[in-house]
Amino acid sequence: MNLIENKTFDSERALYNIRDTIVKDCTFAGPADGESVLKETRNIIVDGCTFSLRYPVWHARKYELRNSRLDEKTRAPLWYSDGGNIENTEIRGIKALRECNGTVIRKCMIDSSEFGWKTNNTCISDSSIISEYIFLDAKNIELDHIGFKGKYSFQYVENMVIRNSDLDTKDAFWHSKNVTVIDSVVKGEYLAWFSEGLTLVRCRIIGTQPLCYCRDLKLIDCEMENCDLSFEYSDVEAEIKGNIDSVKNPRSGRIIADSIGNVIYEDSIMESRAEVVLRSQTE
Repeated sequence: MNLIENKTFDSERALYNIRDTIVKDCTFAGPADGESVLKETRNIIVDGCTFSLRYPVWHARKYELRNSRLDEKTRAPLWYSDGGNIENTEIRGIKALRECNGTVIRKCMIDSSEFGWKTNNTCISDSSIISEYIFLDAKNIELDHIGFKGKYSFQYVENMVIRNSDLDTKDAFWHSKNVTVIDSVVKGEYLAWFSEGLTLVRCRIIGTQPLCYCRDLKLIDCEMENCDLSFEYSDVEAEIKGNIDSVKNPRSGRIIADSIGNVIYEDSIMESRAEVVLRSQTE
């Protein structure tokens, strides 16, 4: 492969369409303030580089980005790119990773509002992420050992698995389809309204009014903390360890818990016929 090393670039499309090249210890910043420095690249390795210019990696095919930093000036840093491997990299540009396919991210720190929109086949592990809107309308996602903080997260996603993660969020998983969360903490208000095919396994769920208007909802050996008015108008099969503060008008299925503060059947706008029982009654 060709090698470009220890150089500074700030012009428009500085390394446009480079191929089979290692870009090492370079800086992309300067007074020219050029955009799209690595646009339309093919089979490149970017190692130990610093980026402070807009739209640095667009329309790339088969790229590696490692040991690098993309600061707040790298607006929309990764768009329309396929086959990316990103490791040990700090990403701070707004709107990172949009409409990308086949991206693997490991050991990264990401602080990017609107991260991961309309992506496909994304795998992230051993990373921390801050994002107000993460993975809107994205498909085929795997997250493992993630520390996440955000607000309106994973809305309209399809086919996602999350393992061993800590999610501090709000309005997460709204209108999502076919999502499984395993051995994780999910903290936030109004969890997963209007979701379809959501499965939570050995999770700790924290926050008010979770899991309403859900279809094909399953909770297996989960805990619920400060969860009031849960499961309203949901089709649910739930096995809860410990207490649920309150359950309101679940539509169908069965909810089992060790204790339940209140079971509320009132002002329902549809037939609510789910079975709500204490575990002691099943033994």
